[in-house]
Formats: sequence, structure tokens, C-alpha cells
Amino acid sequence: MGSAKNSSSAARKARIDEMRRAERARERRNRALTIGASVVVVTGLVVGGVVLVNSQSDKKSLTASDSKSGSDGGSKGGGPAGDSGHFTTGKDGVQTWSGTLSRTHVTTRVSYPMHPPVGGNHNPVWATCDGTVYTKPLQDENAVHSLEHGAVWVTYTSKASKADVDLLAAKVKKTPYSMMSPYENQAAPLMLSAWGRQVAVKSASDPEVDKFFTAYVEGPQTPEPGAACTSGAM
Repeated sequence: MGSAKNSSSAARKARIDEMRRAERARERRNRALTIGASVVVVTGLVVGGVVLVNSQSDKKSLTASDSKSGSDGGSKGGGPAGDSGHFTTGKDGVQTWSGTLSRTHVTTRVSYPMHPPVGGNHNPVWATCDGTVYTKPLQDENAVHSLEHGAVWVTYTSKASKADVDLLAAKVKKTPYSMMSPYENQAAPLMLSAWGRQVAVKSASDPEVDKFFTAYVEGPQTPEPGAACTSGAM
């Protein structure tokens, strides 16, 4: 009897020890799962916070960029014109853009490196340039598209004399593929622009006016010869 009792007691002790070992193993697994879950949660919170901060930063940058956009006949901010290069001035005073003038259609405002612009990214709709005289400033982006079609763009500031403005307007009205508009943000009172070309003239009777029109109205610099100058934006 004593031997049987001892054997039963030893078996019971062995089972208890085995149950304790199993319980300790379960506790270790539970701790590992808890720690792993905590790491995942913390990592998710950190990543989410970084994404949120970057998103807010991007929004602020876009807002700051948009706030710089202006009208007044030209863009004071906005997307890039896609241009690279600089003006070189010839003996006749005509400035020629040496470099790249991009021609991508965009629907946003564009920041041009020159005023008035002589090329670069522009609006899909051109400004009507069929001998058209505007009394209010044009959007640069529409005007640049007209230059791409071969138009000459006459611009003037408030410093230009009424006599000169009237004489140039008369010339534009009888010249298809030309247009005219006020433009305050330019270096001289009277300027003529074509795609990649620009010149300041002293008056409407300056010989350079006729020379510029002859050379650049639908001239060899035109990227899209034969494209329409009618039925554009007014």
C-alpha cells in the first residue's frame, strides 16, 4: 500500500509540474504578443504623425505659392515657365532668347522670367490676335499661346503717349496675327514681342516698328505656323 501511495503521489507531482511549465510557457507567449502589438501600435502612430506633418507642410507650401499669383497683365507667381536661357541683344536692339522656351499647355498661372513673356508654358487657349486691340491687360498665359501661333504683341504702359498708342493701335488693327494691350510690368513704355524676340521702341514712328512687324508677324521664329489667331480668348 505504501508503495502504491508513493507512486500515485509522484505521478500527481509530475502532472502538476508539467501544468506549471505549460502555464509559464503561455505567460511568456502572451508577453511576447503584447510587446509585439505595442511596437506595431507605436510605429503606426509615429508613421501617421510624420505623414500628417508632411501633408500639412505641403499644403502650406502650395498655399504660399498660390498667394504669390498676380494679374496686372503678368504672373507674379505660379508654376514654372519651363524656360532656360537668357536674352542677347542685337545691333538693332532686338533681344533674342538664347535657350529653351517650353511649350507645354497648362491651366495654372505661370511665373515667366521676362515681362512681357516671349514664350514658355502657356494656356491651351490663345488670345485672339487677328489685329485685335485690347483696352485691358491680357493674361500672360493666353498671350504667349498667341505668340506661338506667330503673332506680334504690342504692349504699352501708362507712360506711353496717347498719340503713340493710337498710331500703334491703327497699325495693329490692319495687321492679322497681331494684338495690342496695356502692360505695366515692363521695362519701357512701348514694347513689341514675338516668340523668342522682343524690342523696346521709342515711339510709334520708330523704324524698328515696321522692321519688327515685317520680320516676325508669322515669321520664321513661329513654332506653329499656320495656326489660328481667331476665336481665342478675349
